[in-house]
Amino acid sequence: MKKLEDWLTWALSPSISAILVTLIFSLTLPILIHTYLYKRAVAKELPTFLLLGPSGAGKTSLLTLLANGTPSPTHTSQAPQTAICQLPSTTRSSEDKYRSENDTSSRSQPSIQLLDTPGHGKLRHHAISSLTFPTALKGLLFVVDSAVLSSAAGLTETAEFLYDVLLLLQKRHTQGKTSKTPLAIPVLLVANKQDVFTSLPAGLVKSKLEEELGKVRQTRSKGLLDSGIGMDDDGEADEESSWLGEYGANGFKFAQMREHGVDLEVVGTSTSGEGEGEGEGRGHECWSWIGANV
Repeated sequence: MKKLEDWLTWALSPSISAILVTLIFSLTLPILIHTYLYKRAVAKELPTFLLLGPSGAGKTSLLTLLANGTPSPTHTSQAPQTAICQLPSTTRSSEDKYRSENDTSSRSQPSIQLLDTPGHGKLRHHAISSLTFPTALKGLLFVVDSAVLSSAAGLTETAEFLYDVLLLLQKRHTQGKTSKTPLAIPVLLVANKQDVFTSLPAGLVKSKLEEELGKVRQTRSKGLLDSGIGMDDDGEADEESSWLGEYGANGFKFAQMREHGVDLEVVGTSTSGEGEGEGEGRGHECWSWIGANV
């Protein structure tokens, strides 16, 4: 009791030592509390990768393949689905890009969250809302059925959906409400079902979608002009904001999206693995891309 009284007397005294201790305590305590709360908040938000694309492209099969190592029987999704999975030991994360391949020391693979969204036209608002509020969003995997793209209807539907997604990312980058440029969200165009006989190779999927996106861009621009928009300066600005890629360009190329903060890559894969070697075509291309962007 005597010691407690002595300590309180010293703490309340106008001595230099008491003042210094009080000052240090008052400055460090808020920092420690903030650090503790910040770490707890960050730990709750796993890096998220969004799977989107037309209905029937194989998004849910890809989700189960990445989450479980093998695809599971699926049906048409009616609501978003999530899966928590860990980066495979064979995949290098962005933190390990400068790590020597001969380094045998143990490393902890990060965990990620995969968010699968329905591809039906009436349910695509789930994907759009996920893009509008990207808290921990690290990238998009736009999954397409490379066999369906052989038909004009399938190609047009896919291109129109992809156009909306890319335009939303472009507007997010160019029309930010603050002076700080939003973080770029990379996009992986997954040409799925490469095991199907009628499927198109990834390179052809890329070129056909670029060509079709150019047609969609011209059609929508013509629609704005026919409706009377674009006859004045404000209308011209509105047309430019709805123009995907380089404004006024004759053709569309995915490379045009880089100036708008969208880096797009194309890979071919197959969730079934038929016709491919073990490990090949079964999502390892997706894991490599995810690891580079996690």
